[in-house]
Amino acid sequence: MTTEPVPGAAAAATGDGSGDVLRVEHINKRFGAVTALHDVNLHLGRGEVLGLLGDNGAGKSTLIKIMCGFQPPTSGRIILEGQEITLKSVDHARSLGIDTVYQDLALINELTVYHNMFLNRERTRWSLLSNRSMRRTAQEQLDRIGVNIPSVDAEVAKLSGGQRQAIAVARAVTSSAKVLLLDEPLAAMGAKEGAMILELVKDLKAQGQVSIIMIMHNYGQALEVCDRINLLQHGEIGVPAGPRGAAAAEICLTLVPSRRRRPCRAASAGTAGVATAG
Repeated sequence: MTTEPVPGAAAAATGDGSGDVLRVEHINKRFGAVTALHDVNLHLGRGEVLGLLGDNGAGKSTLIKIMCGFQPPTSGRIILEGQEITLKSVDHARSLGIDTVYQDLALINELTVYHNMFLNRERTRWSLLSNRSMRRTAQEQLDRIGVNIPSVDAEVAKLSGGQRQAIAVARAVTSSAKVLLLDEPLAAMGAKEGAMILELVKDLKAQGQVSIIMIMHNYGQALEVCDRINLLQHGEIGVPAGPRGAAAAEICLTLVPSRRRRPCRAASAGTAGVATAG
């Protein structure tokens, strides 16, 4: 890992950048003759929620895999808290404070909530699992971030999709993550479960202890919870991150060319949405 301070790394598009916890600069990723990402730049402030939007095949998952250490970029650099880093693996990224919650959640349905919370980092005493300690800590951490479940002794298989997603997010947060990457956290969820996860993200943002990048398809939900939004198209950032209101209009103009000839109506942040042509 490179640990040298990066000249100019703190300079951000919205100021001096002193509040940035993560920056990716000039990231390119090629698979043979195919260019998946081209000159991608983004930054994430401390305690900020950044939305990463785009259609299937736009390069969102590839970018997340690079930021979490699963794949190396072809070129470009990643800067964490002012230090340029070279991620060697997902475990290496996690040890530096970059954690990811994938669409499949990586939970074991047959295990209890608290066992899943400590998966691969179990507490032991004399070579035996310290279940009492893990159970107590899991309950305390879930209460702290506002996750409501029947019991930490319940099997994950018996929980709803929203509750399982909340457990996966809570596990990452309680592992001292500085940056949390959420890959489609609302995929295949109903309105009630989706609202539960959005409220959890809002609570985490209010606490200000973790910065979040959310890959999303639903523009309305992104505008509701994200501080800024990037639109990724064909491997490039099509709409630079900006305030939600400005982002709504620019996304609309980018995605629906006919809107360039007439006003674009974007819902307010509280009932966020993006108008479509027709």
